[in-house]
Amino acid sequence: MRIAIVSRIYRPEPSAASSFLGAVADEATSRGHDVTVVTVRPPAGLAADNPVESVRMLPVLRDRSGYVKGYLQYLSFDVPLFFRLLVLRRPDVVLMEPPPTTGLVVRMACALRRIPYVYDAADVWSDAAEQATGSKTVIRVLRAMERFAMQGARSLVTISQGVMDRVRAMGVDRPMTVTGFGADTTSFLSPSETTAPTDRVFLYAGTYSPWHGADAAIDAFTKFSRSHPGYRLRFIGNGSERELLERRTRELGVESTVDFVETVPSEELLPELHHAVATIATLRPGTGYEYAFTTKAYSSMAAGCPVIFAGPGPTATFLDRANGAVRAGVVCDYDADAIAEAMVVLADAPLSAGQRQALAAWTAEEHSLAAVAARVVDVVQAAATDSDRRS
Repeated sequence: MRIAIVSRIYRPEPSAASSFLGAVADEATSRGHDVTVVTVRPPAGLAADNPVESVRMLPVLRDRSGYVKGYLQYLSFDVPLFFRLLVLRRPDVVLMEPPPTTGLVVRMACALRRIPYVYDAADVWSDAAEQATGSKTVIRVLRAMERFAMQGARSLVTISQGVMDRVRAMGVDRPMTVTGFGADTTSFLSPSETTAPTDRVFLYAGTYSPWHGADAAIDAFTKFSRSHPGYRLRFIGNGSERELLERRTRELGVESTVDFVETVPSEELLPELHHAVATIATLRPGTGYEYAFTTKAYSSMAAGCPVIFAGPGPTATFLDRANGAVRAGVVCDYDADAIAEAMVVLADAPLSAGQRQALAAWTAEEHSLAAVAARVVDVVQAAATDSDRRS
């Protein structure tokens, strides 16, 4: 069948969504399907390696940091997308990635052409937006748009039961499947390593937005450094809190030991994960976003790097369960003292090479991106087949 994937971000641009959608495209083409991806031109300096799928790239506005993030940037993709979908060779089904503005466009274009679509509800954008704006009008409009886009889908896929419950609470009653959200487990710590290659570095790799509350990691690192000088805290990624975090390091006098690095491709991030003591993931309580899963934990564990998770939600449950099988990291309260204590635990007793290997192997077996992609393609195929029966 012909499958179209619609997303404002796709490989080679590094992100969790890019890896996920790329894996879905790989799985679909391996089953003999014809896959077309409608996305944006990647930033300068990034080029895709001869993909099997057909990739149609649209010009797009980017923000100052180079990302397609913000209302104008989204619209610069969504408006031409509407017309591109109207003239695209008719697919049997469309898989779409939010934001809700893209969902609105996909629903309208697919309705005109009577094409079923599958909505990837990895997140609830209107809940996240409550942390970025105090405008109730903006939130109401965004929530209505998001509900409209979800409700028009033939099926939805999501990463966790928590997101599914939240979507149901919004009044969306379409068929929905929890597929999980795996990690790219194709690259691991080399089996030839006889000693754990640990640098004196803690990593925060990924997005740092208001609901993440990454400033707690800086407060914790300041406390930790008093008893463990010589370590560094490294942020690799992007987020709306960049200036706030940089200001916090200056206020605490640790700016010389905290690094901020732009998002890098996964092949460049992997050595950082291999050599770090641990990664840090946070989720601020009381935001109404406690059901969210911090997917950066998957990538860290896939590289054999333990995770310090601070906050509520399903990530804590996941890590607790993983710790029953391997040494996956430390779960603690969202509190600077608690995070600092977790850093001490892993700095004083870092994982051995064997423990890192075991962690990577367990993650590969239990939570590979390929396995998740296969479940998503099953849903996409079913949506197209169901549409054929109805027509």
